[in-house]
This record gives sequence, structure tokens and C-alpha cells, in this order.
Amino acid sequence: MVINEIELKRKALIKTAMQYGLNSNKTIECSQELDILLLQEIKWSKDITKQKQVTN
Repeated sequence: MVINEIELKRKALIKTAMQYGLNSNKTIECSQELDILLLQEIKWSKDITKQKQVTN
């Protein structure tokens, strides 16, 4: 499930930022990966909401 992936990536981001700093390429890449997961979750949530509205 995406929520679990989001939580794992969030923890990885914190660890990476603490180890390499906020401006490191590794931290930025990890942050961007988290952004993608969050956007996927938002899109999925919107799709579910639309489906519920259509069926009601």
C-alpha cells in the first residue's frame, strides 16, 4: 500500500538528511521520491472520491 511506502520513504528521508545534510543530492533525490509517492496518494484519493460521488 502506498501509505506504508510513504512512511518508509519519509523515514529514509530523515535519515538521509541527518547523514548527508539537507542540500545533498541524496537528500534531494529522496525528497523527490517522497513527493511522487504523496502525489500518487493524492491522485488515488481524488479518484476514490469521484467514484463515490458518481455512485451516489
